[in-house]
Amino acid sequence: MKITFNINFYTVWGQKLYMVGSIPELGTWQTGLAKEMNYIGDGNWQLRLEVSPSVKQIEYRYFLSENNQQMVEEWEKNHRIILDKQSEIYTLYDYWQTRPDNVAFYSSAFTKSLFAHPCNPYERIVQSRKKLIIKVFAPRVDKNQSVAITGNRELLGDWQPGKALVLSCDTFPEWSIELDAEGIDCPFEYKFLVVETHTRQLCYWESGDNRVLHLMPSQEGETICISGLCFQENLPLWRTTGTVIPVFSLRSENSFGVGDLRDLHLFVDWVKQTGQRIIQVLPVNDTTATHTWMDSYPYSAISIYALHPMYISLSWLGNLTDREKASFFEAKQKELNNNPFVDYESVVKYKNDYCRLFFEQEGKYLLETPEYQEFFSANDHWLKPYAAYSYFRDKYNTTDFSKWDGDATYSPTRINRLCRENSEAWAELSFTFFQQYVLHTQFKSVAGYARKNGIVLKGDIPIGVNRNSVEVWTEPEYFNMNGQTGAPPDDFSTVGQNWMFPTYNWVNMENDGFNWWRKRFKKLDDYFDSFRIDHILGFFRIWEIPEEFVQGLCGHFNPALPLSKEEIEHYGMEFNEARLTTAHINRQYLPELFGEWADKVKNTYLAQSSSNHFVLKPFCDTQKKIRQLFEHEVNDDTVYIRDGLYAIANEVLFLRDPSLKDRFHPRISASQSCLYRELSNSDRYAFDRLYWDFFYRRHNDFWKVQAFKRLTPLIASTQMLVCGEDLGMIPESVPEVMNKLQILSLEIERMPKEPGREFSDLENMPYLSVCTTSTHDMSPLRNWWKEDQEKTQRYYNDVLQRSGSAPEECSSDVARQIMENHLNTPSMLAIIPLQDWFGMDDTVKQRNYESERINEPANPTHYWRYRMHVTIEDLMKADSLNKKVISIINESGRK
Repeated sequence: MKITFNINFYTVWGQKLYMVGSIPELGTWQTGLAKEMNYIGDGNWQLRLEVSPSVKQIEYRYFLSENNQQMVEEWEKNHRIILDKQSEIYTLYDYWQTRPDNVAFYSSAFTKSLFAHPCNPYERIVQSRKKLIIKVFAPRVDKNQSVAITGNRELLGDWQPGKALVLSCDTFPEWSIELDAEGIDCPFEYKFLVVETHTRQLCYWESGDNRVLHLMPSQEGETICISGLCFQENLPLWRTTGTVIPVFSLRSENSFGVGDLRDLHLFVDWVKQTGQRIIQVLPVNDTTATHTWMDSYPYSAISIYALHPMYISLSWLGNLTDREKASFFEAKQKELNNNPFVDYESVVKYKNDYCRLFFEQEGKYLLETPEYQEFFSANDHWLKPYAAYSYFRDKYNTTDFSKWDGDATYSPTRINRLCRENSEAWAELSFTFFQQYVLHTQFKSVAGYARKNGIVLKGDIPIGVNRNSVEVWTEPEYFNMNGQTGAPPDDFSTVGQNWMFPTYNWVNMENDGFNWWRKRFKKLDDYFDSFRIDHILGFFRIWEIPEEFVQGLCGHFNPALPLSKEEIEHYGMEFNEARLTTAHINRQYLPELFGEWADKVKNTYLAQSSSNHFVLKPFCDTQKKIRQLFEHEVNDDTVYIRDGLYAIANEVLFLRDPSLKDRFHPRISASQSCLYRELSNSDRYAFDRLYWDFFYRRHNDFWKVQAFKRLTPLIASTQMLVCGEDLGMIPESVPEVMNKLQILSLEIERMPKEPGREFSDLENMPYLSVCTTSTHDMSPLRNWWKEDQEKTQRYYNDVLQRSGSAPEECSSDVARQIMENHLNTPSMLAIIPLQDWFGMDDTVKQRNYESERINEPANPTHYWRYRMHVTIEDLMKADSLNKKVISIINESGRK
């Protein structure tokens, strides 16, 4: 078969156009083997190929090269041509595909769920020996609508919408149609339009002038294909609504004391019933490190692939044949499901016990099924190491793999031996395989059900992993273990946050094309059509905390451009290294830190370093040593002393860079330190200038380059709709990068991003954003209302535009107004925490509002155990609340 590729693309001297594609003649996607095109004048490039008749289809793309260096590549949507047996000649006219302004609508959130189209019943089969194929991208077409074509030829309906030809959507969001080229002469004018699929009634025309097609007459046996066109739309902003809730917080009549995948399946029904389109959840990966409630923290995953076994639905799993044991678990289910909170340890223990019994009963059969074999084959690259890790964790009673004797270093050979049926570990490993298979099949069922009902499941990908996780054990080259990941001080915590995750070795990750992250995204794609990148600022720079610290104040950004002594002094500040980088405290501040305990603390924990200053004694000279001193004696007095000693450990103005020993980082929030108060007025002025320049100007371009380098290939590798949590200390370059890559930002009214504002301006939220009332790290709406009465009063008068005194509690009508305000924003997505929806209705909301908080970031050992107080079954019957949700969604114009 003869194939001629044509594209119009203007270049400058020295630039060339190349093609790469899925067949050997086009390099089999290896750019080094790409085919150079021939320039034939007036911006036109051409390549002629002869391919075997056995080739059924070709996918390909174009790229621009200069001096043998690839410069510009098309957007990631490949051109594609199906080769049939009716044609011997294919002439292809392509348009260069650039990243569209509405790239969100090309994501699987829209193509597989919100706007998913079935195979088009209007597909035309043309038997002619002369064919014309026209393709157009049109992603923003509702499920009950289709793209059609009409023009100034009888075959195209002579501009009559009722006679327009409907295109096929088999490769949605690309639409295509085959025409008999003998029945249409060129040039001709045409235009696309959108019609109701079943009635053919006109919905709207595409905008812009009529299109004109100029083609040479077709040859016998020739197919001409036009591809790369885009529907020109001029539509109102499309917006929708959803709910965010952790899976563990769901409650149904069949829950086993914790939300599970069957509950998530049922929750889809409530979301659909109330006119919403998105369910956002927190991370669902396995966090089992200690087999205690400390593992309830969902952002500390021990595997980036494995799901948490507690999410298995036992009612979906199947019944135990032993009636005595079945009766025991039926009673235990009722007991645990009556708990107001998640009893993490009991839930995990008894659900695990049930699964073991079921595995003994049915496991041998299940592991022999073709479905299981297919799952295992597709996932064994992570499944085997994860199962072995879980086995060693329990065998050695620790996740600290450095204490695993001969198993401390990961050995693929050793793991493969363990995974054999005759190994000593087979019983445990096969049970782990079974659990992950069950989780996968149950979650795939939920995902399919959600898509069928037009509901998007939105996941959450943590920025870090547990420092003793499977991946740190198996792929240590990707991690730096001499630091800890966290966040600088913000509204969540005045001393910063220490997540205790290792930091990433971005150099190694970049060297292999970010394959670690690509695989992580790919696994998430099994279940979700959208996801939130937790702490997306970590792709610009991460807050790295030295290993000896507990709090986050003495961290620094990495990568960064630390200051030399000369640079510091250039600002007019004398740099006394010992004084400014060594933690010490002036005696005058001891009563302020320790009150009546000042003398005892001075005598027990401090050593005098000068006439007025003290340093921490060697046995307590780091925060980790201080924590160990007090971890077994916790009361108000010891916590008071411990926190005061933590504060002394933070008493520096500069931190030495861990790699560049002659470079320094100014300590974050240094103006709140005692040492800052000791500076002279001139040194304070100099330090303030240095501080502002360092944190708000020096790194803007530097961090922008890092983010583009990391995020660009990763965003291009997934079809999911990408959102980013961009809260906290935001570099100036963040909005630019997120806008360029079309990553949806997170907007919260009480966390304004504009300096000088107390509350965000809801009316001017960016369109490419997720608007919400609160997050899992914040107090829900009714809690927040009670926290600061003066602030609440200003919000009540200035934002809600209500006169008089604010009510003591956030009433249902006030909550409804707040919901209405958020849904009326321009934000594409308004995703509301379930607790805040509850606040709109007195018949549903929980009396004890304080129990609705999910996390307290200032507490690194918080117990994540919130559960919704009503069952999903009862929620679906809550007509008063449900009608309010439906009403405000409809009034907001969201779909």
